[in-house]
Amino acid sequence: MSPSSLARKTETGVADFAAPARAVALRPMTVLQVVPTLDAGAADLSVIDAARVLAHNGHRAVVAARGGRLEAQLHAAGGEFVHLDLASKNPFVILSNAARLARLIRREQCDLVHAHGRTAAWSGYIASRVTRVPFVTSWYKGFREQNVFKRLYNGVMARGDRIIAVGEQIAELIGDRYQTPSERIVVMPPSVDTSVFDPAQVSRERIDAVRLALGVDDTAKIVLVLGRMLRRKGHEVVVKAISRLKQRGLKDFICVFLGEEQEGSRYTGEIWDLVLACDIADVVRLPAQVDDILAIYAASCAAVSAAIQPEGIQRAILEAQAMKVPLIVSDLAAGPEAVLSPPAVPEDRMSGLRVPAGDDAALAAALFRLFSLPEAARRAIGERGRAFVASQFDARAASEQTLALYAEVAGLRAAGRRS
Repeated sequence: MSPSSLARKTETGVADFAAPARAVALRPMTVLQVVPTLDAGAADLSVIDAARVLAHNGHRAVVAARGGRLEAQLHAAGGEFVHLDLASKNPFVILSNAARLARLIRREQCDLVHAHGRTAAWSGYIASRVTRVPFVTSWYKGFREQNVFKRLYNGVMARGDRIIAVGEQIAELIGDRYQTPSERIVVMPPSVDTSVFDPAQVSRERIDAVRLALGVDDTAKIVLVLGRMLRRKGHEVVVKAISRLKQRGLKDFICVFLGEEQEGSRYTGEIWDLVLACDIADVVRLPAQVDDILAIYAASCAAVSAAIQPEGIQRAILEAQAMKVPLIVSDLAAGPEAVLSPPAVPEDRMSGLRVPAGDDAALAAALFRLFSLPEAARRAIGERGRAFVASQFDARAASEQTLALYAEVAGLRAAGRRS
């Protein structure tokens, strides 16, 4: 597999992987994935996707994690779960976990270790070196490096025999920070099952139901804010942009913050305080509890991702495009490979707009522009977004290339080398 090759993992966890992918390994593999939790993050969902790909193609997927609400999905995908507190940052716990993982690797005869997250990666890295098993890491965002200790802590993610970046921006960041040879970095963006994320499958009744649940009438445009309630997602930028729109007299819109709140975080409270200070509580739903994710996509006029740290390619951005929702993203939320936007493409090819990260005035202007477009023009943007995702982020291709990468890395053990 070439360094620049793209392998795309399924976003939904429900893609049809039952039909085997083209053979890429001569023998069954056992892959140990280590991840802090199994909840709702990009890493957690990617673990489920990889387990499904492995199990449906005759391989074993062993997952070690602290656990979470996705455990049932892991079992349904064919994965084997091992409970281990890989979310702890305590150095003694990390070392203890490394010893337990080493025993697990030997007992289950694992061919490689794939780490999703830094605490899990430290334990996985030590265990892999003790057992001489190849080590892979996945980067889903650009980690902040405020000091030398943070750089050391983050650095384990650059120690993989292969390093998976979920977007070109993240790949460039890894290379620039750690002078990592390009042949060790593989760009593997996520993918979407467009047969599931299809607005044609969502009835008018479902859309009406989600509007009713949110207290949004039929005339109001819904702006969907993507991403969990985390500081790096830039929600404060969205709040300030919405305040600008309201000050300009824009009416008949509602801003829905879709993401979940992180346990123990005060961030959502800070954002709500900002909403109150900006006097926009009447046009904000925060945080929104939506059971029918497809219906809220289908009901939305636009989707926003205002990340203020490098994010790679977010699964929600692809889902929104598959659902024909025009996008506005910051230049750190998504690169040009994830959203077709000017000036990278002509206006008549765009699936959304990109604005400078942290610039609430630019975000407000982009939203005003989308609102001002005729309905037919907005629909055309959505149609192009769906066609783009269907052509570039195919779930079946993702499964084949994921297996190809695992087979290549597993071969490093037999070859006794790091290439």
